[in-house]
Amino acid sequence: MNIEEVRIYSLSLKNTTESFPFDDVSLVFKVENKMYLLLSLDAEEPNIAVKCDPEAATELRERYAAVCPAYHFNKKHWNTIYLESDMPDTEIKEQIHHSYRQVIAKLPKKIRDAYERE
Repeated sequence: MNIEEVRIYSLSLKNTTESFPFDDVSLVFKVENKMYLLLSLDAEEPNIAVKCDPEAATELRERYAAVCPAYHFNKKHWNTIYLESDMPDTEIKEQIHHSYRQVIAKLPKKIRDAYERE
């Protein structure tokens, strides 16, 4: 996947917003004002950081050399996935959606129910 494909897919998820966090070299994608994706616009090594449950985070790192912990979040359950790798596009989309669902799962029940009905 390339940067624009990631951006389009991420924005297709319900109530997603995008913004520049603190620089012009990355985009943040949020749902209900909670971040689920950081897209690095680095031309040499474009990558995304996604939230993972602990088991999925470890399993993904073991399967793909292009995946490593996202230390910049100081949280062990975020992965950095390098886009110019052998990881299939479908798998990258699945990880973006997984990250999105991780955030939805932590929303208050009243808000979360609206996402689960659709």
